[in-house]
Amino acid sequence: MKLDSSAVDYTPGEAGAIAKRAEDRGYDGFWLAETKHDPFLALAGAAAATERIELGTAIAVAFARNPMTVATTANDLRLLSAGRFNLGLGSQVEAHITKRFAMPWSKPAARMREFVLAIRAIWHAWETGERLAFRGEFYKHTLMTPFFDPGPNPHGTAPIYLAGVGGLMTEVAGEVADGFLCHNFTTERYLREVTLPALERGRAKAGKTLEGFEISGPVFAATNDEEIADVKRQIAFYGSTPAYKPVLDLHGWGALHEELHRMSRRQQWAEMSELITDEVLAEFCVLGSPETVTDALLARYGDVVTRISPSGDVLRKEPAQRPEK
Repeated sequence: MKLDSSAVDYTPGEAGAIAKRAEDRGYDGFWLAETKHDPFLALAGAAAATERIELGTAIAVAFARNPMTVATTANDLRLLSAGRFNLGLGSQVEAHITKRFAMPWSKPAARMREFVLAIRAIWHAWETGERLAFRGEFYKHTLMTPFFDPGPNPHGTAPIYLAGVGGLMTEVAGEVADGFLCHNFTTERYLREVTLPALERGRAKAGKTLEGFEISGPVFAATNDEEIADVKRQIAFYGSTPAYKPVLDLHGWGALHEELHRMSRRQQWAEMSELITDEVLAEFCVLGSPETVTDALLARYGDVVTRISPSGDVLRKEPAQRPEK
């Protein structure tokens, strides 16, 4: 199992130093989320500051862009990092795509499938020199002149990871991606009963199995009261979002979502975490001391995920304490 580090709150100027610390601590990968800053730009700095560690976006918002811009940026970062860059994409939710990015929204799973296939078609044209002729329902890419063609990448194309929660998007990831990025708002039960079967259906569509397919588990982990309080706030925030309601429904906690959603509409962000009981917390978060949390993570997810990205720093003691599958 690969052990990854990630950052949500960062500035582009800090990313290189954060990635270097993760590399020095012994982490296998460093992933940046797209929140207040562009993760692609920040990862360029991380590539320059590191030598070994894998780099990736977890996630970059696909529907805020188009396949050509993403294909170009990912190709450049693959070059800049000497083959260490992984492209992680997610859909975001409709309100952000239409109201924050002013971009179209429709059939997100089908659109994402085509988005990935279009990127692969663009990369194929660059790798082989064949004519670019991608025509889909949502995207059409049919022009690539030599002036704009970077040619084959000596480090190959970047692995593509897709993020998802719902069954349809997860199935698309299994079909067209190289790996899957689980959402933090995922329980072990949801992962085993909903996510894995959907990935297997997608792999079957492509005539493949899960062999060699990466499953990344960004999971909540907490070792003290401050971290627990932070995790409760995040669980409450995600639990208020309709797109993530199926996770709560699986556990019979649909009413919790309804109340959190009502409170979010009233901007009662500080009070929402009070609804997260110890029972709910234990399903979403791996709890333990700095000495035991690594074993607890392995016990819960070690036979399911191929790489794991826990919140916090589980390598508090020595890099030698990294989990081994």
